[in-house]
Amino acid sequence: MPAVVVDTHTILWYLTGDSRLSRTAMESMDAATVSGDPIFVPAICLVELTYLTEKGRLPAQARQLLTQALDDPEKPARLVPMDRSVVDAVGQVSRDEVPDMPDRIIAATAVALGLPVISRDSRIRSSRVDTIW
Repeated sequence: MPAVVVDTHTILWYLTGDSRLSRTAMESMDAATVSGDPIFVPAICLVELTYLTEKGRLPAQARQLLTQALDDPEKPARLVPMDRSVVDAVGQVSRDEVPDMPDRIIAATAVALGLPVISRDSRIRSSRVDTIW
């Protein structure tokens, strides 16, 4: 399985073994890991985690867990910056299909990298972006 891009909840659920993660999503990330391919985490995920912890919707440990995984060279998680290719790809993700800007940036990261995104988000899944769930 090639590398994949993940959204915020997907990577958290994978790291914590949360049962809300679909079997297909888990198998896709496991396969990428086993084959030595990265699980790409868009930088906006860290911003979103900061926001969600500030609002009390997620515990502060959620962001710490992700940063530890990103900082550990033995883990497959790799941070993807929001560079020019991602910014340009935002225009390829329809605002009508994916209206939430963080989700649109996550989808655009996948488009820019030419990889599928693993997401439970119904708007991303019903868009033209290659999605795994």
